[in-house]
Amino acid sequence: MGEIVGAGLLAHVPTMVLPEQDRLALNEGREISLVTGLRRLRAEVFESDGYDTVVVLDSHWATTVEFVVSAHARRAGLFTSEELPRGMCRMPYDFPGDPELAHAVAEFAGRHHTWITAVDDPYLPLHYATLNLWKFLGEGLPDKRWLSIGVCQTGDAEDHLRLGRALADGIAATPGRRVLLIASGALSHTFWPLRELRDHEASDVRHIRTRRARAADEERIAWFKEGRHGHVLTTMGEFAEFKPEARFAHYLMLAGALGEGACGAPGRQYGEYENSIGTGQVHLWFDRPAAGWTGGGPAEGVTVAHTAPAHPQRTPHSRPEEA
Repeated sequence: MGEIVGAGLLAHVPTMVLPEQDRLALNEGREISLVTGLRRLRAEVFESDGYDTVVVLDSHWATTVEFVVSAHARRAGLFTSEELPRGMCRMPYDFPGDPELAHAVAEFAGRHHTWITAVDDPYLPLHYATLNLWKFLGEGLPDKRWLSIGVCQTGDAEDHLRLGRALADGIAATPGRRVLLIASGALSHTFWPLRELRDHEASDVRHIRTRRARAADEERIAWFKEGRHGHVLTTMGEFAEFKPEARFAHYLMLAGALGEGACGAPGRQYGEYENSIGTGQVHLWFDRPAAGWTGGGPAEGVTVAHTAPAHPQRTPHSRPEEA
């Protein structure tokens, strides 16, 4: 029987993979703590022998009529981002996948009344929400398998929770598999307009798009640290005002896999809560509690507000009033 042995809500911003001198120039001469945080997370978690496979819940990979899970035996090539080719250009990658796990997850679609397809097409695009984190946490660890699952842009909160439930069942059905889950994406996610953007590239939180967005992010970070996943879920409707990346679908899938409101796993933070051109970014890691993901935690009754579908990353961002 397989098991989820750790999980994270991690940032993937392009700034992290810029050359060091460029990062320092954008951040008033200081290293961004998202970088140092991932380096520490790698040393403390990802360089261990306590897991076999990493599953990335990728907020940049938007499908339309079904969830898709990458089922390649191996993925290798060069990546150039269509979004920011100046900073992410011809990045090499080479890592094994986990076809057995991918197909196991897809087999549970019917049980959870959703649609999941495992795809191993060699031309299936890779997205930087997966690749940037692999660069920090997986590169140089050749025996660790990585696969990705996209958000579905026609899916609502319940659909993404169902994907998470199927993911947990697929992991449990894969003998001996020890899995780390990564919800790859931001908290509040409204950019500064282009003509103002370059005045807000430093990581200091004074550059978060609005004070109210910053407060909403910080409130949820505190709940995550307390293990109050149920409270995060019950307030999804309130958080939607601040346009969390991909409607927070990456986290909803993670929550579905970890037991939703019954999950009481407290998070520990790696690095600071930081700005990225208006958006709120943080690294939070959840270790599996000794009593299990749903054992001994502060379980809360949960009714998740019906959020709008998780539109893809490229959906235009409105410009809210300053608050």
